[in-house]
Amino acid sequence: MTNHIALFEPLMPANTGNIARTCAATGTTLHLIRPLGFQTDDKHLKRAGLDYWDNVNIEYHDDLDAFLATIPDQRYLYLITKFSNLVYSDQDFTDTTHDHYFLFGKETTGLPEDFMRDNPEKCLRIPMTDKVRALNLSNTAALVIYEALRQQQFAGLELSHRYEHDKLK
Repeated sequence: MTNHIALFEPLMPANTGNIARTCAATGTTLHLIRPLGFQTDDKHLKRAGLDYWDNVNIEYHDDLDAFLATIPDQRYLYLITKFSNLVYSDQDFTDTTHDHYFLFGKETTGLPEDFMRDNPEKCLRIPMTDKVRALNLSNTAALVIYEALRQQQFAGLELSHRYEHDKLK
């Protein structure tokens, strides 16, 4: 079982870089759905200090339909949006016989409204006040993936880490 974070037409390289780091740290596959608002060639990544990029399993998709075609069971697709009454932490992510896919929208406009209206049962929300339009994309992705991993008992992750000095004993 693998968890997946999918970014629909991401615009900001810093957000994608932060999410890629979270994916590297959690063993989560990152899906980037084109068009992207930045380049991911080696020169740009090195300049941005993304030295962990080669530790991220990244899949590129030409559009939303191409991404959706790769999901074997659409019941495990979750659309992260503020337009939902379902709270992300109330969802059960414990089924480890299937991959879980968390789809996040473009920083400026989110996911396509028609797509969300056609799939309200897949839409999940992070509670927040009405004082801001939205949470930062990379913070949102981290919240959601770590909730799924918590429910999955952090399977495959290092639960404790020792100081280098202690490892020598």
